[in-house]
Amino acid sequence: MIISTSRFGQVELKQEDVLTFPEGLLGFADLRKFVLLDDPNDEIFAWLQSCEAPAIAFPVLEPELFAPQYKANLTKGDMEALKLTAQDKARYFSIVTIPDDPTQMTANLKAPVVVNIEARTARQCVLQDNNLAIREPIFTKLQQRVVQNPAVAIKNQSTGIDVATKLTVIRDAEL
Repeated sequence: MIISTSRFGQVELKQEDVLTFPEGLLGFADLRKFVLLDDPNDEIFAWLQSCEAPAIAFPVLEPELFAPQYKANLTKGDMEALKLTAQDKARYFSIVTIPDDPTQMTANLKAPVVVNIEARTARQCVLQDNNLAIREPIFTKLQQRVVQNPAVAIKNQSTGIDVATKLTVIRDAEL
């Protein structure tokens, strides 16, 4: 299948690459089909790209990359909606907001995107932990990771990037 994106152009996917969000994302309830893309030209982020709206793509990171003690406690309702039997079977991603001044970038720890890899279902879960920030500053933490391990891209220091689909852009001549 081929989807159009404003960021990456035409992208070729397999049906099994698609993640279904039965309730959509917060603020985007009508969008139900997304794909997690690994752009080889981006050393920091994976991208949660809508399959239905070309202009909608969110940079995401695993929260452990900037919050090593991160712990998400899903409710029974979240577990049922995701068809999960155990929380350790899920992958967690934080949506990142990048303003004009990238040193002010933040990640949403309070409402991670939770993915059931086996079922290919996902949900943005609002966690009950009031210590988790909606706008966690992450620039300095990511910068420290680069200094500690400059030879490895930040996103490749995570365990979950393997669930992302490697980006394959279709060139106009191939269409």
